[in-house]
Amino acid sequence: MSVAIRGLSVSVPPTVLMQEEVASVFAAQPGLTRLGQRLVSTAFGVSGIERRHTVLEELDWHGPDPAEPPVFADRSSGELLLPGTRERNEIYAVQAARLYVQAARAALEATPGIEAADVTHVITVSCTGFYAPGPDFGVARDLGLPAGVQRYHLGFMGCYAAMPALRLAKQCCEADPDAVVLVVSVELCTLHLRTSNDPDTIVATSLFADGAGAAVVTARAPEDGERHLELDRFATRITPEGEADMAWRIGDHGFEMTLSNAVPTIIGEHVVGALEPLFAQEQPLRDALESGTSARAVEHWAVHPGGRSILDRVQSALALTEEQLGPARAVLRDYGNMSSATVLFVLRHLLDSAAAEGERVVAMAFGPGLTVESALLTVRG
Repeated sequence: MSVAIRGLSVSVPPTVLMQEEVASVFAAQPGLTRLGQRLVSTAFGVSGIERRHTVLEELDWHGPDPAEPPVFADRSSGELLLPGTRERNEIYAVQAARLYVQAARAALEATPGIEAADVTHVITVSCTGFYAPGPDFGVARDLGLPAGVQRYHLGFMGCYAAMPALRLAKQCCEADPDAVVLVVSVELCTLHLRTSNDPDTIVATSLFADGAGAAVVTARAPEDGERHLELDRFATRITPEGEADMAWRIGDHGFEMTLSNAVPTIIGEHVVGALEPLFAQEQPLRDALESGTSARAVEHWAVHPGGRSILDRVQSALALTEEQLGPARAVLRDYGNMSSATVLFVLRHLLDSAAAEGERVVAMAFGPGLTVESALLTVRG
């Protein structure tokens, strides 16, 4: 029995942040030291990002002034404000709820032969806000899912969380061949942006963005010619170092990201070993990993674009070509790092490309721990 990702959809809020403009705004903030200004210029300049999206209309300095008092930014002066965690989370509860339903509905509409009444499980994912009843409840209510739909929420796991969500979805389908699992990830990272002289905060500010991804996972047979991704297997590894180098804490003024400059090096040193359990069941893949030829054994690589330096390290460690890393770099360029939703954008990009029937895909995502989550998939249709 094969379990597949079908109806894979992605969504972003309408407000666009151009990276050069955002860098200028952050560099001009009161209280930023000369060193802080240089760090902003460097971090934004080498990020590999051209544009990002945000739910915060106040950060669109070209738009009309809002009628209500500003919460995040004073557009007349350009000064960034410092709202508390409660204010940020209240915005999350409103904006995330809308994106969850939007992305979930799009995934169902893109899956031939599957309707809302067929959904047996809902798995929602996020690390950028909290509320209850949660997004799993909102999706079930607003889409009119069956009253007995089983619901799960994976919260505060970080950038790799979509991978265990897909793994859980596969396990549900293996336990019940008629299961239809709706997986939805929504991350509103820009709610936690702030001005600072701290290098980790500056790097996070240069990278993170808002977005949503959703997929229908099921063992039900797809329609003839329908493009989908078979989920072959998953693997997870915790690196022996790096626990303190990537962290996500709740502060008085939003969630505070620690993202040290050691993260790309740690990932680069351990990414090959992290693939060992994923490749263990197929001799050709094991041999390719041992000989350093994995890039030739697997055609496509959906690598979570946590940042340009992370992609550079993964590319070097696995000897990937520019073409193989192209989808990840394109998503980083056009959308930034949307935490857990980002790998779904890369997979969507691959399905929209010339990937051929039967070609293999390795998906990878990285997060606190340091944790490396990976999946092996096959393109169909």
